[in-house]
Amino acid sequence: MPYRDRISSPGPKKLLALDGGGIRGVVTLEVLRRLETMLAEQLGVGDDFVLADYFDYIAGTSTGAVIAAGLAKGLRVQEILDLYLRHCEEMFDHVSLRRRYHYRYGSLRLRELLQGILGKDTTLGSEDLKTLLLVVVRNATTDSPWPLSNNPYAIFNDPSRADNNLNIPLWQLVRASTAAPTYFPPEEVRLGENDFVFVDGAVTMYNNPAFQLFLMATLDAYRLCWPATESDLLLVSVGTGTSPKADDHLRPGAMNLIFNANSVPAALMYAALNEQDLLCRVFGRCRHGAPIDMEVGDLMGGKGLLQDRLFSYVRYNPDLSRRGLNDLGLVDVVPDHVQRLDSVQHVHDLCRVGQAAGRAVAAEHFAGFLRRAADTAGPES
Repeated sequence: MPYRDRISSPGPKKLLALDGGGIRGVVTLEVLRRLETMLAEQLGVGDDFVLADYFDYIAGTSTGAVIAAGLAKGLRVQEILDLYLRHCEEMFDHVSLRRRYHYRYGSLRLRELLQGILGKDTTLGSEDLKTLLLVVVRNATTDSPWPLSNNPYAIFNDPSRADNNLNIPLWQLVRASTAAPTYFPPEEVRLGENDFVFVDGAVTMYNNPAFQLFLMATLDAYRLCWPATESDLLLVSVGTGTSPKADDHLRPGAMNLIFNANSVPAALMYAALNEQDLLCRVFGRCRHGAPIDMEVGDLMGGKGLLQDRLFSYVRYNPDLSRRGLNDLGLVDVVPDHVQRLDSVQHVHDLCRVGQAAGRAVAAEHFAGFLRRAADTAGPES
């Protein structure tokens, strides 16, 4: 079913949100591979099943945008995982020493890879996409987050506009969402008569785009207006692993300019990621997720602000600390090897983390939603 037809099709809607995290996207892909297998088994479908057959709206930030765009194109998870495993060193292609004052890695090879997997001429509004797609970028020119989707009803997707967002090449939009400052150069995108400088969507509040995806699926302003009840809407959020930089030996005198320049951006991104997760658990009914912190816990089954929640919510995101890896049975994996965004030399350890995290995926998390988006009639599985 074309994604435009799915907007008004009957039945519950399923949303999938994918965090940013560089090469740690491999963790996300291993969890998604398990999810794809589980759903195929529960739905009783063949080997041609893809996650785009199940989810109606897929969102991603940074590396999550790469995965989300591939899924929206109808790729199997294994195809995207193979891209990461075979070409991770090309994705993180070191630049000359002269350019490292601005960024560590070039974008030419990543650009070519994205054009190859998504299509050089595929646009955000292309009919090749099988689901609604949301990609989060930061417009550095206007100093604002830009969550861009292919929702045909959105104000800035009007075909009569010269700056119609649907005309943006999909590969370029995804490349922009991965343009992490200090890691990759920014991406310049032309819209109408204006040129905008885009950088990584992870340097907004939406490195975890889950709650923003919910808003764009339901708020009147975005003109999609899907029903917001826990039986009408399922939101599945998959992270690249949590890695807070706790330091029991930290002293105030160590927090100099260099320390803050290196640690503050990551700290703010980590806080924003957790805030998005917390909002989803407060306004949605959490079916699965690790504890937020020692005070609020996981908020599963507890009372929230709303007696009637606005959606059902599932969160998969492994803990990459020493304790978290031990709990996953990965006592030989070094935390620092799987926490860094550019740790391509340890990509197989990341696979192991994702496979271990994927064991948490369970059919009961999807009870009431075990029907493909393409199915418009018939009893619930």
